[in-house]
Amino acid sequence: MRYRNKLFSYKNPYNFEAVQALFNKAVLENCKYQYKNCTEYRKILDGMGFNPEIINENGNLPEDIIEKIPVIPTLLFKRMKMFSGPEWKIPIKATSSGTSGKNVSEIGFDLGSLICGLKMVLRVGRARDVFSLTPCHYIIMGYQPHKGNKTAVTKTAFGATFFTPCLSRTYILKYKSGKYVPDFDGIICRLKILEKSKFPCRFMGFPAYTFFLLKIMQEKGIKVKLPANSKILLGGGWKQFYAEQPDKTEFYRLSKEILGVSEENIIEFFGAVEHPVLYCDCKNHHFHIPIYSRVIIRDAETLKPLGYGETGLVNLITPMVKATPVLSVMTDDLGILQRGGKCGCGNPSPYLEIVGRVAPESIKTCAAGAAEVLKEI
Repeated sequence: MRYRNKLFSYKNPYNFEAVQALFNKAVLENCKYQYKNCTEYRKILDGMGFNPEIINENGNLPEDIIEKIPVIPTLLFKRMKMFSGPEWKIPIKATSSGTSGKNVSEIGFDLGSLICGLKMVLRVGRARDVFSLTPCHYIIMGYQPHKGNKTAVTKTAFGATFFTPCLSRTYILKYKSGKYVPDFDGIICRLKILEKSKFPCRFMGFPAYTFFLLKIMQEKGIKVKLPANSKILLGGGWKQFYAEQPDKTEFYRLSKEILGVSEENIIEFFGAVEHPVLYCDCKNHHFHIPIYSRVIIRDAETLKPLGYGETGLVNLITPMVKATPVLSVMTDDLGILQRGGKCGCGNPSPYLEIVGRVAPESIKTCAAGAAEVLKEI
């Protein structure tokens, strides 16, 4: 995977244009590997009439090569396992959200992808100033680690506590009697203690639980003023709580009012276990696309690529992972791709806006059902 390694070794994580040819080669390199080593993936590509072996990677690749590679819906990974090579050789596996073992994706990560992921996190995180030598207390608005919990979001939240020296970790979702139970009262009590600490506090985890905490504290008339340089890091999406998702300005207002954390200290992340690229919002809270991935917005009925400013299904592409064929996946998100210059933060990379979600039970194919949702937006 020499092209993959070169791509993830590039220093500027948002110099989109400079690495386009390299990205195309890395994608084709990955596609050929998956085709040779994953029986299920090969059957999918053969069934769609796409054979990566007919393309000469040393020649001029077609400009639309990224668009032509067959797209796999993330729903398929929730219904079957696909690994490129012996399963016992895969060092780390992670699942999508949910701990029951049902309807979750299980994705394998090879050693090379883990090294690439570390380089990516360091570069993208540094661009948003999430690393610090100042020790912090962590409030994790997610799952308390448990031997039966292999979800990627749990591993990610725990990993994020190493962005600074960690003084303590307090979890909102406690594992009790075989299930996870939210402990809002315990978090509130902990915040009253951390308010008096000399060290900053960092929230990390699901934005929905963070918002619910803020509303509960508001209703009870409880306010704290966390130490200077405290931050709120949001990741994991709204999942089943899309209906309760507030306007971002309301979230920022509550964070300032209830916790004393201002908007510039709120950072949001976007990603998925089936697409483990780190998207970190800019100062204007937009998800600019890093050089390690590409995003294609596709028409809900035809799956044809759409232009900037148009709403459709979100297709995510990355050559990062070798152990599982997650090269090009279709999420159940509906999104819009905007030109980087429209943001105003100075980052020239295009940015992704998530505007809705297709309920999995309504998806008959990777596109069916989304057209009706689009009419509502």
